[in-house]
Amino acid sequence: MLNRALLADMIGDAYRIIEAEDGKQAVAALQKEGAGISLVLLDYVMPQMNGFDVLEVMNENGWIKDIPVIMVSAESDAAYIERAYELGVTDFINRPYDVNIVRRRVMNTLMLYQKQRTLMGMVADQVYEREKSNNLMVYILSHIVEFRNGESGMHVLNVQAMTEMILTQLMRLTDQYPLTTEDISLITMASSLHDIGKIAIPEEILNKPGRFTDEEFAIMKTHSAVGSDMLDDLELYKDEKLVKVARDICRWHHERWDGRGYPDGLVGDDIPISAQVVALADVYDALTSRRVYKPPFSHEEALRMIREGERGAFNPLILECLTAVAGDLEKRLNHGITGREISIDSLHLSEATLDNGDAEASSRTLELLDYERMKYHFFASMSNEVQFEFTEEPPMIVLSDWSDHKLDLPEIIMDPYNDEAFCATFGKENLEKLSRLLRATTIDDPVIDMEMEATVGDELRWFHVLARALWSGPSDPVYLGSIGKLVDIDDRQAELIDLQFKAYHDPLTEVVNGAFARKVIAERLGSGEACDRHRDRHVLALCDLDFFKQANDTYGHQFGDRVLKHFAERLQESVRGEDVVARVGGDEFLLCMECPVDPRPLIDRIHRSLEGDFEGFPLSVSMGVAIAGSDVRDYDELFRRADVALYHKKRGGRSGYVFYSDLDEEERDLLLEGAHTALSGIDRDESDQ
Repeated sequence: MLNRALLADMIGDAYRIIEAEDGKQAVAALQKEGAGISLVLLDYVMPQMNGFDVLEVMNENGWIKDIPVIMVSAESDAAYIERAYELGVTDFINRPYDVNIVRRRVMNTLMLYQKQRTLMGMVADQVYEREKSNNLMVYILSHIVEFRNGESGMHVLNVQAMTEMILTQLMRLTDQYPLTTEDISLITMASSLHDIGKIAIPEEILNKPGRFTDEEFAIMKTHSAVGSDMLDDLELYKDEKLVKVARDICRWHHERWDGRGYPDGLVGDDIPISAQVVALADVYDALTSRRVYKPPFSHEEALRMIREGERGAFNPLILECLTAVAGDLEKRLNHGITGREISIDSLHLSEATLDNGDAEASSRTLELLDYERMKYHFFASMSNEVQFEFTEEPPMIVLSDWSDHKLDLPEIIMDPYNDEAFCATFGKENLEKLSRLLRATTIDDPVIDMEMEATVGDELRWFHVLARALWSGPSDPVYLGSIGKLVDIDDRQAELIDLQFKAYHDPLTEVVNGAFARKVIAERLGSGEACDRHRDRHVLALCDLDFFKQANDTYGHQFGDRVLKHFAERLQESVRGEDVVARVGGDEFLLCMECPVDPRPLIDRIHRSLEGDFEGFPLSVSMGVAIAGSDVRDYDELFRRADVALYHKKRGGRSGYVFYSDLDEEERDLLLEGAHTALSGIDRDESDQ
């Protein structure tokens, strides 16, 4: 076994050393000190219990999760070493050993665990601060309602505290209602919003000092339905658990066990348990608080009135819970110890992190850290995020455990810029760019925001990276590392691409729509000196399917849809990939091509390729063509000219094409005077028959 003198020599005076003569003494020391132990150096050969026996006890009690173990043994068999690692040892040192090597490996293990604990505390603080902010916003909103109601602001807090106490007692009393601590926390927070519907009640009724008239009481009773309707209208968040619970409480916290409540007259357990408990808490606090219309009742009198049904009937089990917590309830509410304050107190557990990097911590501190770690792992596992901490010296990155199944990477990676698997996942160029951006930040502006691709499995996926550089003190700052998160946005990117496609394309033919075509063509046409008007010449052609109405009338609209899709495919096949093909109306399509030479042979070839036969229906196509030149670079004018030419062709005989430039002045003026265009709808029924 390692003797105490050697251990002291390796570690120095930084730590208190606990010596165990055998395995049983080691277990006893672990039992007594718990997480207060920073490291275990464990021999295999020991009296009473060997090293593996001690490791099994550590696993059974969960100690191995928080206490690193280095095993020292002369045994070098691979199966033996593998067994040690299976039982959770952090490191394995074979005898004979070098004292300096042992000292270095001990210090590295302690440093690694210290960094892990520090990171856990940092992340837990972030999570708790987010929870605290959410709670605070709910409280502010509910307090606004109370302020308008002329109340002190304690009503919400008292209802929260009482709700939490009764639900906790109910969970102990019976399993009739499958409540978890998470459920209790959620209902407690949601209870803050029980009276939010009062914001819609006229102030003269809300703060009336005397008894309500029947009409006034009818108006006051609407607040429960108004509150639930307000939450139902939260389209983006109405399926969130908090909103659902708050909605139930808003609507039904005035229902009663015997069905004599409102607004829906629910009976018994048809009323959600959340609303039942908040109803009781609401009544108790209303009775024991001063109102504009009454002085407060005593705690005892309020309990009597509730038990004897003077404020409506309640679930007998909840009344039993009320009796059980009555003594503590009076004490807590009278002393102002509210659910809000309790919640905030719990949020500050994360403040008990390791003090100034000192690896020695009390048992209580480490217990709190373990609690924080458990909460952090829970929230991290529920999040589509990979959280990370990077340190410059030594170069090391610590990833959240979610990265294991998302990226197939270990949680801790030493020298990540030279780690083959890490670089293969993120790419060296991406990592170098990320490093440059972080090093270019300042103490005042330390945050960077970027997107990058990573290889996950065999596919490339997009990630959003949000990171914060960590700098040493304000004077002569040194880059220490960074913390941040990676969020998988590949699905979001795919959805965005799909939405963009749908916004820019015709849903039937999948060619671009008229609006997107206008944008693209207008940009290509340019203005002023943006382009060479002699070389950059564009041709815009409008195409109309002749007699298309007959296809729908004779063969049905499904056949008509197939005709349109076939025609769109032909159009695309007849032009180049960079040319624009768009559907601009029912059976009207647009072509826009760059053509620095005479476009007539091109238009003639395209027209011939479009006509033919489709499933027995003859395809006849009329086209109007306009050329962008020195006299016209405006999209709307170019489109109008092509449309005028198309109209001229359809009126003079279908199946063919006409160039606007071929129309004489008299023909152009005649068409303009009558505002006749092919797409204007003029004579549409006549022309398509």
